[in-house]
Amino acid sequence: MSKPQKAPTPTLAEQADRFVLYQKAVQSPESDIEFYDQTYRQLRGKKPMVLREDFCGTALLSVEWCKTDPERRAIGVDLCEETLDWGREHNVMFAGADTADRVTLIHGNVLDAPQEKVDVTCAMNFSYCCFKTRDQLRGYFENARRGLKDDGLLVLDLIGGTETMDALEEEREVDDEDFTYIWDQDRFNPITHEMSCFIHFAFEDDSRIDRAFSYDWRVWGIPEIRELLEEAGFSKVRVYWEEFEDSDDDDDEEDELEGTGEYYEQTEVENQESWICYIVAEA
Repeated sequence: MSKPQKAPTPTLAEQADRFVLYQKAVQSPESDIEFYDQTYRQLRGKKPMVLREDFCGTALLSVEWCKTDPERRAIGVDLCEETLDWGREHNVMFAGADTADRVTLIHGNVLDAPQEKVDVTCAMNFSYCCFKTRDQLRGYFENARRGLKDDGLLVLDLIGGTETMDALEEEREVDDEDFTYIWDQDRFNPITHEMSCFIHFAFEDDSRIDRAFSYDWRVWGIPEIRELLEEAGFSKVRVYWEEFEDSDDDDDEEDELEGTGEYYEQTEVENQESWICYIVAEA
């Protein structure tokens, strides 16, 4: 009688949770919250208390916002019920009752603003680039403005640079983790500026999660975003650019610039192969 065969050991990819991987590889809520807080204080002279996170996904940012002050509240809005359910279980409830009571998650369209007006609304990780026409994007900005208090701010991030219009793959090992993050710009159409992108994850045992996340965007330029925000009724639009400094690596034949993680308002900068900036619109 033959012995029963052992079930094969699951690969690292089979054991992994794609939402956990995304949060570790992509999101940096602490730095985003620091930027919102500092910018709001500089422009409004007080501390922002209520945040609306559009396209909130797993609501990690909303949860971390509420952790920074026992009086802060957050509203997260997203169309994907599966992602919201995961975030509710793994982020909101895991944070404890005190924090969970101050996070409201809404399964809905960001074009339908919650009635409560907030101090800061954010749309991060270029999520609003899913709107591909001027009318669609202006409509989103108009709705975001309606959801702000009179002194509220809308904060966006935007990707750009010469490499944005290329098909390419970039790999990055995630610090202190056993996986590699792969950003795949699969296709770019220069006529429409439509871009198809994917996120893959690779592991030390050579297993992979391919197309863990997929994106279908329009690559918008900063002037277009500013014009549409102004058309939507925002009183002023500011661009914040990351400060760069020379690398300290003496072995480099040419000096390399490294981002400091600090962003300052700018009106003129040199273009780069790849950049991410913050855009802040005042209600």
